[in-house]
Amino acid sequence: MAAVAEAPPGATRATGGRPRRRRWGRWIMLVALAVVLGYGVYVVGSVVAASHVDQRDRTEAIVVLGAAQWDGKPSPVLKERLDHALGLYRSGVAPEIVLTGSKQPSDRFTEAYSGFRYLLGKGVPEKHMSLITDGRSTYESLAATNRVLSQRGVDRVTLVSDGYHNRRLQGIAGELGLDATVSPSTTGGPVGQLARESGLVAVGEILGYRRVNRFS
Repeated sequence: MAAVAEAPPGATRATGGRPRRRRWGRWIMLVALAVVLGYGVYVVGSVVAASHVDQRDRTEAIVVLGAAQWDGKPSPVLKERLDHALGLYRSGVAPEIVLTGSKQPSDRFTEAYSGFRYLLGKGVPEKHMSLITDGRSTYESLAATNRVLSQRGVDRVTLVSDGYHNRRLQGIAGELGLDATVSPSTTGGPVGQLARESGLVAVGEILGYRRVNRFS
């Protein structure tokens, strides 16, 4: 009878368990990476696509998202949004323009009031404008706008901002239960802005936009 070699003391017989676990671990990591990359590509694509969406259906109010103002004078970005809202108003999209935006501690005027003065000078009657100065972020401004307008029975609005902002505006409006369309003052956007918006949308869609409002 042939002798059977015995393993030295303390040795264990090799099995395929550990290599198999390592292979499964690598596959799980690759799948997770593919999911993350796929989601990132989807979000970037949705932000870029939404930046070109311009909805001009009739609503009850045009809401202008605030931007910088210089001692009561709208910055070029804010002026562009105001001019776009004025065009929508004159074409009959909505009978009212709602100006939003607070101010920095050192400012004399809010972004909303700067917009109000600008549109007043363009011939928009004071009775056709409202100011909402609560909120230091997009989320907070839209939440305050939703509270005020819902109390007045206004259900459907048109949101005016830059094109790169559209996707996040749609997401925030949906989270707040605000029935909103978007009509941007510009389409597309700088690569840096589109990348930042994509990050905010990606996190906002997973964790909720209220959680990321401090960054927006």
